[in-house]
Amino acid sequence: MPSITPYGTWKSPISARDVAAADVTPQWVDVVDGAVWWAESRPEENGRVAVVRWVDGVIDEVLPAPWSARNRVHEYGGRPWLVVGDTLVFTHWDDQRLYALDMRDGGVAPLTPEPAQPQGVRFSDLRPGLAGQVWAVRETVTGPGRADVARDLVAVPLDGGPVRTLAATHHFVTTPQLAPDGRHAAWLGWDHPDMPWDATSLCVAEVATDGTFGPHRVLINGEVSVCQLDWDGPDALIVLADPTGWWVPHRVTLDGVLNPLTSVEVEMGGPLWKLGSRWTVPLGGGKHAVLTSHGLGVVEEASGTLTPVAEELTAWTPTLARHGDGVVGVAAGPRRGAGVVRVDLRTGTVTELTDPTPRPPVEYLPVPQARSFTAEDGSIIPAYVYPPTSPDHVGPEEEKPPYLVHVHGGPTGRHYPVLDMDFAFFTSRGIGVVAVDYGGSTGYGRRYRERLRGQWGVVDVADCATVAQALVDEGVADPQRLAIRGGSAGGFTAAASITSVRLYRAATAKYPILDLRSWTSDGGETHDFESHYVQGLVGPLPDVDGRYTARSPVHNLESLAGPVLLLQGLEDEICPPEQAERFVAALHGSGVPHALVTFAGEQHGFRQAGTIVTALETELAFYGRVFGFATPDVPPVRLQY
Repeated sequence: MPSITPYGTWKSPISARDVAAADVTPQWVDVVDGAVWWAESRPEENGRVAVVRWVDGVIDEVLPAPWSARNRVHEYGGRPWLVVGDTLVFTHWDDQRLYALDMRDGGVAPLTPEPAQPQGVRFSDLRPGLAGQVWAVRETVTGPGRADVARDLVAVPLDGGPVRTLAATHHFVTTPQLAPDGRHAAWLGWDHPDMPWDATSLCVAEVATDGTFGPHRVLINGEVSVCQLDWDGPDALIVLADPTGWWVPHRVTLDGVLNPLTSVEVEMGGPLWKLGSRWTVPLGGGKHAVLTSHGLGVVEEASGTLTPVAEELTAWTPTLARHGDGVVGVAAGPRRGAGVVRVDLRTGTVTELTDPTPRPPVEYLPVPQARSFTAEDGSIIPAYVYPPTSPDHVGPEEEKPPYLVHVHGGPTGRHYPVLDMDFAFFTSRGIGVVAVDYGGSTGYGRRYRERLRGQWGVVDVADCATVAQALVDEGVADPQRLAIRGGSAGGFTAAASITSVRLYRAATAKYPILDLRSWTSDGGETHDFESHYVQGLVGPLPDVDGRYTARSPVHNLESLAGPVLLLQGLEDEICPPEQAERFVAALHGSGVPHALVTFAGEQHGFRQAGTIVTALETELAFYGRVFGFATPDVPPVRLQY
């Protein structure tokens, strides 16, 4: 029989170290000569990214330490590896140069020169080019500011010859893809202030016999977002585009005629945060595997239908490749964490290619409950409730559990009903979690995504509060023990909520945005990729300059509803530590409990096992301190006033 124990104090077998161990993240899956390859982030190796391959059930590490296949183009990175014959070409994190590993003898040689400034020249989105070449996006630092960056499309010879520019059509570009007959190349481009989910251009250029590009033509332009392209023979492309408000496959000819392959209104693409992301792969015979907002499916051109496959896999990362009669990718479900899987599209059979990390008994893992709530404007707010879960404990009958409102980043992210060890760390201790897909989230079409346009700090804050209040009204959550947490853009919403809504008693903001005006190209406190993003989310400058101050948490500390915990990487170029430091400096002497915990060697998002452990244990201790329950299994948090 479970014991009656106050919420928040339940003994749990899930440690922060278990959460870090489960964070070995596969990414960038592809198939090379029948073998399945992927990159793998390893927290226990300080976040190093290895490259491995799977052949007949055996996993072989191809890129060993100290090499780390990761790049910082756009600061979020992109596809970092490519196999050409017996050569593995990869971007190395330490210096951002391109290297070639000879898989016959293990020798590694640089393909690009050492930059004058450390990490000053970066490469990403590696693609096969003409014979003896790799094509890539090159990003070059041009000045002292975070946004002083230029980009071009380049050909890198595998023999170590000079790098050659192919094109530089837009401020932001994806690597060209070569048509099957070698006569044309196609790529995407966009410029400030657009983000790639706002509007992109589909560009095509002829490729001369010497490998140079002729003048480019734009096949798709205007208020349409294209997030992926693939050649469909020499004279047409398959693109994921959203002219109807939903990313679905279209065929576009070289004269610019665009036709959808289906009329189904389901998202089959996503925001292009990382160059090289793939949501669809052609299967032949007029069929296409697609990753939808609900999972894996197959689109048939003849009927326009979408057929779900392997529905137990409820979340996929955008890295999909064909493997015989099936596809491979990275997927998760309510009872399984993210891993590399193969799905046989004839039978729906799922084969796990990665060994599952050790998990606690399922009795300790919460099953996400899909819920819908109604926003003030009548919009439906999707959310997933992860209730306190343990076979050993139940809360007192007269007590309601504390709840954490979890805010995703982006703000174009979204949640899926999957096993989340980060959430289980809290729920197994008697603390509930609700993950909210507030207005601005992707997966629900452009109209829902653009609810946030001009309304960041308003709609997101209101939607999260609506969900939290509903759980209180239903008797699910304790109104005196509500907290809000999030990272990056989610950290902004968490901080904006605790400084504008009298609903929460605490907030945790990881690597957050706290001062909107400084987080612009003029303010200089963010990187180039997002330096104009906030103008769409808040409004154009200088027209609505007052909104930036009114919605910035650092300027609303007099309205702070409770203690704040800030967790910050010191090498973060996206949400730099200066913002968190100013926030804490402004709070000093206010009497409001707060803490700033910083992590050396961490960028945007935490990758090192030690950081993940410290951050989680500090957060638990913080809630215990604020909500009044003991947390003897973790070190105490030191709060300032």
